Amino acid sequence: MDHHVPWAVTRGLRGRGIDVLTAYEDGSAELEDALLLDRARALERVLFSQDHDLLAITHRWLREGRPFAGLAYAPQLGITIGQAVRDLELLARVLDPADMRDRIEFLPFR
Repeated sequence: MDHHVPWAVTRGLRGRGIDVLTAYEDGSAELEDALLLDRARALERVLFSQDHDLLAITHRWLREGRPFAGLAYAPQLGITIGQAVRDLELLARVLDPADMRDRIEFLPFR
């Protein structure tokens, strides 16, 4: 979880048995966006963010062929906590980390 994500999303996912690591827990909350993407890749963890700047960097990396572990992105407005939890749970149960590698998924699903 990027540090911009509300704690309720993490709590909701953990309550559903999903393994979540926050940037704060990892000690990477202060990293610049590109370094956070590198950290997520090193940990082989998909990153969930609501940060438009991080989305732009990930798009650039995708065009350049630069590898990343995967990004689940939702705008800060336009998604509820419940939608985020449900959609992220679905991603976690259906796609494994290898499926998400070098991929961006946009939430909420419609």
